[in-house]
Amino acid sequence: MATQRLRYCANFLENSKHHFAMIALQFGYAGMNIITKVSLNRGMSHYVLVVYRHAFATAVIVPFAFIFERKAQPRITFRIFMQIFILALLGPVIDQNFYYAGLKLTSPTFSCAMSNVLPAMTFIMAVLCRMEKLNMKKVRCQAKVVGTLVTVGGAMVMTLYKGPLVEMVWTKHALNQNQTNNATTNNGTTPSDKDWLIGSILLIIATLAWASLFVLQAKAIETYKNHQLSLTSLICFLGTIQAIAVTFVMEHDPSVWTIGWDMNLLAAAYAGIVTSSISYYVQGLVIKKKGPVFATAFSPLMMIIVAIMGSFILAEHIFLGGVVGAILIVIGLYSVLWGKHKEEVENKVVEDIPLPLKGAMLQSNNPDSNNISSLVINVTTEPPFKSNS
Repeated sequence: MATQRLRYCANFLENSKHHFAMIALQFGYAGMNIITKVSLNRGMSHYVLVVYRHAFATAVIVPFAFIFERKAQPRITFRIFMQIFILALLGPVIDQNFYYAGLKLTSPTFSCAMSNVLPAMTFIMAVLCRMEKLNMKKVRCQAKVVGTLVTVGGAMVMTLYKGPLVEMVWTKHALNQNQTNNATTNNGTTPSDKDWLIGSILLIIATLAWASLFVLQAKAIETYKNHQLSLTSLICFLGTIQAIAVTFVMEHDPSVWTIGWDMNLLAAAYAGIVTSSISYYVQGLVIKKKGPVFATAFSPLMMIIVAIMGSFILAEHIFLGGVVGAILIVIGLYSVLWGKHKEEVENKVVEDIPLPLKGAMLQSNNPDSNNISSLVINVTTEPPFKSNS
């Protein structure tokens, strides 16, 4: 009996390890948003934060790339270098600088909710780049289009409509305990509607850059399909150099580079190690086993975790527009993911069809061969020869 229970627990852990990994990763992302918000509120420059974040990420990833992928490295041509250069510009520089700037003007919960627009934006860009084909006669394509529209609509609601304050039971307690740690601006007042709108636009630009990163990365992975740690190392390294150049242009006070054993160091190290190093590895393992649909489906969980943690730790204000917009974004997100899942299932079924039958099915689409389908069915169901006995 005890052996059966141990076997059952072992099977449960084996089948659920990918779920636990993605849930743990969402807690990691949620912690990054909270810690980064505190650091930005204390006056740390987001330009400097991006530099230190990717310096930590590069220092962590490079040793693993050197140990596991130092053999048969792809030759870096000018075209490949430009791809990596643009990837570093889109991700570490544009995406994260705009994201941190938007986070500083809004709130962690709002920023996480806006990040859920990523699958819809990626889908739109894939269609424009002809990487995604649409057949509106199929339900899965209709689900992807409707989900994209609903997701964009939710983002617009969150951007243009703030609404009244939604008071939670734990929010009142947090407000009494953390008056000085208000999750808004440095002076303890809520951000103005103008700041909220500017922050929303910055977050949309950051998400657009992130979506562009995924589209371009699909081409770069063709070269580095067996050297993904090396590709990540190069992106983080070039991103660090580009971020340093941007910081020198935008920040003229040398004191902004000062970092001690405080929250600023924790925010940079945590973001670099957890959300730019460990997350890449864990997501790669999960996507390899379960696919990208499974991995992306956990992203709304981060928004819920951040909302609860932000209310407790930062006394963050939650507004009606954010709640309504977040619900629309989650509905649209799962509609897009459902359509992508159905598409993957259909493609897998087609790939599993034997080549002779696949050729016959293709010929059946020709108007001159209307009887091919029935011929295929007869060939597959009838035995090849009958016995006279």
